[in-house]
Order: sequence, then C-alpha cells, then structure tokens
Amino acid sequence: MAELYSERCTACRRDSPHVTEAEVAELHPAVNDWALIDESGIPKLDRQFKFANFVDALEFTNALGELAESEGHHPRLTTEWGRVSVTWWTHKIRSLHRNDFIMAAKTDQLYAERVTA
Repeated sequence: MAELYSERCTACRRDSPHVTEAEVAELHPAVNDWALIDESGIPKLDRQFKFANFVDALEFTNALGELAESEGHHPRLTTEWGRVSVTWWTHKIRSLHRNDFIMAAKTDQLYAERVTA
C-alpha cells in the first residue's frame, strides 16, 4: 500500500461510503498508534501527542490546523499543557472514511518532523 501520508483527501458528501471492516483492517496498521474508538455510535480515530510544554503543544495544534485546512478535513483538537488530543472522523457520514486514515498518517508525519527537529 502506498504511504497514506502522501495521499490527498477527497471531497466527501453525505452519501460517500464509510470504510468497511475489511478496509479498517487494511488501513489501521499504517496508523497503529491511533485508537479506534466509538462515541455515541460513531467510530473515530483518536490519539494523544506529548510535548515538553504548552508552547510546543500549541505550535503543533496550529500546524495541524493549517494542514487540516489545506486538505479540507478537520479534526477535533484539545490542546493542554504538554499534550494535544486529536480525533478524526468524517462528520458528513458520521463514520470513518479513508480521509480519516490519510489525515491520521499526515498527523503522525507532522509530529515526527517536530519531535525529531
């Protein structure tokens, strides 16, 4: 499978298909640090990222916000001292879409670039 982080998100509509269980089984290993969670019957990808301080956490939040805006796909973000929680799902279909896995991979890449810089 091509690296997910190199893919672009596609426009999603209310009738767009959500990922099947087989697709989740194929895609999730590429973003295996992300937990598959269920909130009120909606499957989501969730991960917490750790930082040395609030400034670093906020800079990551802002960089991820810019990335999300450029892809037209937006997460739930919670920024705290030393930690950013990120949750991906596709609001329009109230489920997971390939875009969510793409963005999880892009988020991992962004984090890796920041912590190794």
